[in-house]
Amino acid sequence: MVREDRSTWKANYFARMERLIEEYPTCFLVSADNVGSKQMQQIRIALRGKAECLMGKNTMMRKAIRGQLSKYPQLEKLLPHVVGNVGFVFTNEDLTEIRDILLSNKKEAPAKAGAIAPLDVHVSAQNSGQGPEKTSFFQALAIPTKITKGTIEILSDIHLIKKDDKVGASEAALLQMLGIRPFHYGLVCKTVYDNGAVFSPEVLDITDDDIISKFCGGISNVASVSLAVGYPTVASVPHSIVNGFKKIAAVCLETDIDIPEIAAIKEFLADPSKFAVAAAPAEAAPAAEAKVEAKKEESEEESDDDMGFGLFD
Repeated sequence: MVREDRSTWKANYFARMERLIEEYPTCFLVSADNVGSKQMQQIRIALRGKAECLMGKNTMMRKAIRGQLSKYPQLEKLLPHVVGNVGFVFTNEDLTEIRDILLSNKKEAPAKAGAIAPLDVHVSAQNSGQGPEKTSFFQALAIPTKITKGTIEILSDIHLIKKDDKVGASEAALLQMLGIRPFHYGLVCKTVYDNGAVFSPEVLDITDDDIISKFCGGISNVASVSLAVGYPTVASVPHSIVNGFKKIAAVCLETDIDIPEIAAIKEFLADPSKFAVAAAPAEAAPAAEAKVEAKKEESEEESDDDMGFGLFD
């Protein structure tokens, strides 16, 4: 197969970027650090029919995006995020589903000296399987050890590497010695572009319950401010009506004025025992359940003691 010249390859790349932008209104900007060609091939296979992945040099990606700004000016919001070893995953499917596919296609990898740790690395207390000649190596890392049956045993859990710290040669050697591959690499979602909106992928984790909770919290704050400053709003009017009724009820009770709305309140005040009667059903239900459970336990104990036989069997 004859390899196309560079000018033709660039033209094809720009044409493909234009097609993807026109065909897909949403995309992920993903980081591809430490992702090999074989793993990239597996990710493309997993995305087949659901999304298309496009990698390339940052200068070419920026140039391709700028070439489409006349048609899609909202793409300019993506330009500041094209930094580092990044690529695009274009899709028309549910963003959460595509994000989950990307996260599931991660490959474990050893900790290499000089690499930046993407997470905290802990080493649990265990028998290392190493001979006593390695004692000085563990002492250099300030790891408490003892000799057990001719091998070195780590006595306590160790926080070996902190997140975002550079992996040292000694730490990498220790993890390799213990057969620990602590890191997992794959395409990491950095930014989401959706019909002109650019946001963090963490937004995809927001559920309907979270939205309702935030909305109710906002309404509560509006009602509180409105009541405090005496400015009626839709959120505060129900509270104002309830507070007004409480004041009317208090005045009627003090002045002995009868209105139908406070008749029940007067009955309770005239006969305080009704408070206990009203509270009884709520307390009676758990008590009744407890009695039923106690009877069941007693019957089970009696059946166990009899073992299924009568007194004269």
